[in-house]
Amino acid sequence: MTPATRCPCRQAEDAQPYGACCGRYHAGPPHLLAPTAESLMRSRYSAFVLGALDYLLATWHPSTRPAALAPEHAGVKWLGLEVRQHQLQDADHATVAFVARSKLAGRAQRLVETSRFVREDGRWFYVDGDIS
Repeated sequence: MTPATRCPCRQAEDAQPYGACCGRYHAGPPHLLAPTAESLMRSRYSAFVLGALDYLLATWHPSTRPAALAPEHAGVKWLGLEVRQHQLQDADHATVAFVARSKLAGRAQRLVETSRFVREDGRWFYVDGDIS
């Protein structure tokens, strides 16, 4: 993906270039330093789309992080992300409710999740989530 390509985390109506959106957290000067839980969640979605497993592990809180991640199923096509709610519980805890759409073997799928995030030493981490 080039820095000028539309970022996977955005809908057409609010499209931003990858390099100015999630790309800067994947490999730019603010690497791993998404400023909000929502921006971290968006960058993690884009990392799933791009298969950036190292980024996903690095942004997963150590208390719940798996030892390794397997690549996504071959043939999964990510179709879009809708952030429904971003809520701060306090300065260092937040939730983000979202819907991620994909297609596998011609079948549409939706992942509806409310994810929990924590900020430690100024850096946001994904902790876990409730899938509905």
